[in-house]
Amino acid sequence: MTSTIPTGPVSPGRPVITVMIVDDQRAARMGLALMVNRADGLEVIAQAVNGQDALTQLAGLRSERRPLPDVVLMDVRMPVLNGIDATARITQLYPAIRTLVMTTYDQDDYAFGALSAGASGFLLKDTRTAQLHQALRAVASGDAILTPRITRELLNRHMLPPAATPQQRAARQQLGMLSPREREVAELVAQGLTNAEIAQRLTIAADSVKKNVTRILGKLNLRDRVQLVILLRDAQA
Repeated sequence: MTSTIPTGPVSPGRPVITVMIVDDQRAARMGLALMVNRADGLEVIAQAVNGQDALTQLAGLRSERRPLPDVVLMDVRMPVLNGIDATARITQLYPAIRTLVMTTYDQDDYAFGALSAGASGFLLKDTRTAQLHQALRAVASGDAILTPRITRELLNRHMLPPAATPQQRAARQQLGMLSPREREVAELVAQGLTNAEIAQRLTIAADSVKKNVTRILGKLNLRDRVQLVILLRDAQA
């Protein structure tokens, strides 16, 4: 059920990033809500006890023509409808909503499944408040939250057989649209490097890296960095 929670001050003129929290544990929901609402420009507008509850609430908001949340903070292991299936449905039905997966361990297979289902990022439940705020703002702006270990795991898991499959050929053809510099940037993104780290590696300005990433996602018709990592994985021999 949706809960009303006191919110912190918001700077005039700064757009508020709205958040839905989905977790089957009430204490976890309340704790996350307090962390989120502590930030300037972040506001929890809904809480759900599982994936199905989240979908029901989102459908209700849309039918009533009320604003949808910008970001969903999604637990993974929940009864009724888990975070993976809920993320896939939200990505399909509400493409403008970003989903940020929360889990206890970064080795969690369910969390990797959620990334493949369309989640824009991955955080541990013991993430510090400032890191959570930064992640919510990054995801809301269209960026993705991935660590180098997670991106390597995404690339290495479920390795495809040596013979090129139709999926591999399609991915390679898609990547062929990129210029050499764009391909270089894409591969560094897939290693989990930030824009600043890529800029340092290639000895170019960070703003140039950002423009390259935006151009890459546009050319390949991809939603975010997560989808770029998955595409590169699909292209691997």
